[in-house]
Amino acid sequence: MSTKPKSRWDDDTEATAAELARLKAEKAARKALKSQQKKKQLQSAAADGGSSAAPPSPPAPKRRKLDRSDESNAGDEDEAKLKLLRFSAPAITPCAHVDWYEKLNHIEEGSYGVVSRARDSRTGEIVALKRLKLERETDGFPITSLREIQTLMAARHENVVNLREVVVGGTLKDVFIVMDFIEHDLKTLSEDMQEPFLQSEVKTLMLQLVSATALMHSRWIVHRDLKTSNLLMNNRGQIKVADFGLARYTGDPMPPLTQLVVTLWYRSPELLLGAKEYGTTVDMWSIGCIFGELLLKEPLLRGKNEVDQLAKIFDLCGTPTDASWPTFRKLPNAKSLKIPKSNLPPQSKIRTKFPLLTSLGIDLMSRLLTLDPAQRISAEEVLKHPYFKEDPRPKSTEMFPTFPSKAGQEKRRRWDSPSAPVRGGEAPSLGDLGDLGGLFGGREEEAVGAGFSLRMGR
Repeated sequence: MSTKPKSRWDDDTEATAAELARLKAEKAARKALKSQQKKKQLQSAAADGGSSAAPPSPPAPKRRKLDRSDESNAGDEDEAKLKLLRFSAPAITPCAHVDWYEKLNHIEEGSYGVVSRARDSRTGEIVALKRLKLERETDGFPITSLREIQTLMAARHENVVNLREVVVGGTLKDVFIVMDFIEHDLKTLSEDMQEPFLQSEVKTLMLQLVSATALMHSRWIVHRDLKTSNLLMNNRGQIKVADFGLARYTGDPMPPLTQLVVTLWYRSPELLLGAKEYGTTVDMWSIGCIFGELLLKEPLLRGKNEVDQLAKIFDLCGTPTDASWPTFRKLPNAKSLKIPKSNLPPQSKIRTKFPLLTSLGIDLMSRLLTLDPAQRISAEEVLKHPYFKEDPRPKSTEMFPTFPSKAGQEKRRRWDSPSAPVRGGEAPSLGDLGDLGGLFGGREEEAVGAGFSLRMGR
């Protein structure tokens, strides 16, 4: 007679039943042992009943109460063990198919993906669908996309865009990230506004941005591409940090990191000078640039290349000295940088650049745009800064105005701002003619509007 083959689920059922029988047998054995002990105590008490030397001691009710509690505790332990044996383990399910989402319109194409607006056919919700760029990959799934998914899952916060799921298409190169759809990005919204944000509104936006950044930094995540076009804003005055394509984990001591990161206008001076070790301070510099952009309604530092970007930084924040930045000359590109003392200001021009900003606001801006990364303010310190407690106070998000959504209605126009580096690598040497496209032509030449030059040592 043929028998039905057993599956691994039958083995698990038999193992569970065997364990249940063993626990019941142990419980019955404990009860039998206690019963025998009680009988022996009664027999010894009856045998010694006529003797006056050792009168029997009455049974202590507390002892009996303790025995009952022990028995109930043992029973509770048995029940807990049985519950552990019956827990429901989460199953690994396949990714959903992208056909479940109906694409509505194209939103934007970035360095690492193409973002579209889509509708979830299962729920009817509008979502953002980001298709990862995998066509040129020859070594499997790109590490940048893995980091983006990993860091998005680790940085769950009300001011970080929510990652819903990862879906796939017909081929291995059709991988999509599904996120919440947000109506605006801060750059396009600022460009379309007739007037810049009010200071009360800037404070609210800054607190949300820094709050999300503080969470990322507390979990050892560096975003490495904070800029206004990567800050999404809904019609309820809430912003969301997006685009984690360059984000990655750091540590203490810091691991070796790519130098060519952060969009040029928001890149910190230590990265421009080829620093090989950096941490969360590069994000804080970017936040300082965003702070200035929200107040001015235009990018704060709009360099044409790495040299011109450094020139604009030094023109605004002052030239570095041994006192203001002790480790400046140790950076790789600083050795080939010649700064004429007569042309650039030794002091900061931040007060002149923001005449309507209060003294506390100038202090916060100056600490964010500090040249020396070791002295730059942290996200946790920004949240405690008194600038946010003085008048005008941060505006409630419910009081923010609403705007028509370009992303929801039509194709977003291309930015005239630079994009993030497509691939990581070494920072371009300021004396490398190949990387700078022959900008200096093999000669010592002045940067645009800078008044300082590079010695092209060969």
